[in-house]
Amino acid sequence: MTTLDQGPASFAVHIPDAELEPDPLDPAQVVSGNPEVSGKVLWESADGKQVRGIWQITPGVVTDTEADELFVVVSGRATVVVEGGETLEIGPGDACVLREGDRTTWTVHETLRKAYHISL
Repeated sequence: MTTLDQGPASFAVHIPDAELEPDPLDPAQVVSGNPEVSGKVLWESADGKQVRGIWQITPGVVTDTEADELFVVVSGRATVVVEGGETLEIGPGDACVLREGDRTTWTVHETLRKAYHISL
């Protein structure tokens, strides 16, 4: 993914229409289906420890190990099962917090697009 060159000024992005770039999944993460991931980094701190951007995934089932993340779903629906924790049903307008190290299984029912902030 590339970083949007916004310079030192504040900026706004219309998330539903933002053009994203392919960000291929590790095949080991795919449980079923043929999900495709794309995204765009909008801002990254100088030390690389804070990242803000847009991410999208098409229907399918994938696993992941999460970073410390806050995201808001813009469109689509998914069920996110946190190993040893909650099952999250997420859709448009939902805010979600995932903790660093959470092992998750995402069942994406409709192509899901989110705006996120990750702390590494």
